[in-house]
Amino acid sequence: MEPRVCSKLKILYIVDILKEYSDEENPLNATEICDYLEKYGIRAERKAIYDDIENLIYYGYDIIKTRGKKSGYFLASREFELPEIYLLTDAVQAADFITPKKTRQLIEKLESMMSKEQARTRENSIYIDYGHKCDNEEIYISIDTLRTAIEQGKKVKLKYRTRQIGDDRKISIKEKELLVSPYALIWMEDHYYLVCNNQKYDNLMHLRIDRMKTVTQTDEPYRHFSEVCNYSERFDTADYASKTFNMYGGELCDIELSCNSLILEQVIDRFGDKIHIIGNENGKFNFRVNGMISNGLVGFIMQFCGDIEVVGPKKLRDMIKDKIEILDKTYKNE
Repeated sequence: MEPRVCSKLKILYIVDILKEYSDEENPLNATEICDYLEKYGIRAERKAIYDDIENLIYYGYDIIKTRGKKSGYFLASREFELPEIYLLTDAVQAADFITPKKTRQLIEKLESMMSKEQARTRENSIYIDYGHKCDNEEIYISIDTLRTAIEQGKKVKLKYRTRQIGDDRKISIKEKELLVSPYALIWMEDHYYLVCNNQKYDNLMHLRIDRMKTVTQTDEPYRHFSEVCNYSERFDTADYASKTFNMYGGELCDIELSCNSLILEQVIDRFGDKIHIIGNENGKFNFRVNGMISNGLVGFIMQFCGDIEVVGPKKLRDMIKDKIEILDKTYKNE
């Protein structure tokens, strides 16, 4: 590397060195920075390092000088703060739809935003449960294809895989080819879903993206969502997700529930803090919410046993009763 070129790149290498090797617990003094520069074939004097760091601070880099047990410089502000990186790495670890290979790659990218010492400390607390991770490496290409198709208003063709048990009692994969109109991508219950319309029906359906293969965009315009749901000008993904339970589709209507006040936190966690409360007495509160009547909602209500009662509509009460009768028959024979 030519000395003339090195002198121009020196200040950039100093930024990289501070990013990679310095943090609040591990500041670097001018001599140490000179030693790291030497590895890049750049010779520098300590006085020049002081001038370069002053210029970097003037430019906007948050470089702090410490005078404690070990004096030196460290980069105080980064693209992501340490708690933010911890939060993101935990989310990547927990997401079942991210494959083991991609999990490792994403965590390595996040760790590159820390100092080496911070990353080394973090590695000790990282555990990846590979048993719950999907093995579909196409999922990232599929997500990109689906997003493009949604933006361009085109149908997509895909192969959708489901599991089944054969006569030999072994689990096998069944593939079905679908042509759908894509409207939105939703991450819920640790899975990524596509909200779409199968051209054979007049409703919305949900498909798990990790179960898709060979997703391709067609030249055929998609069927507008206003033909199959209540949205007209834009598909409101956030609103739709708030009314859907465990990604089960169903009839949209007003629902009234009576709940034990002890489960207020759980109710607000699921329905939001803007629920319309219409009664609050005797340790119970009633509220109304607009949502989809589905087996997903039935399952949510039943997990609280008698702490949630369906006031209306009657259809939902009857679904709860039917489920209770089925359970009663199942366990009565013991």
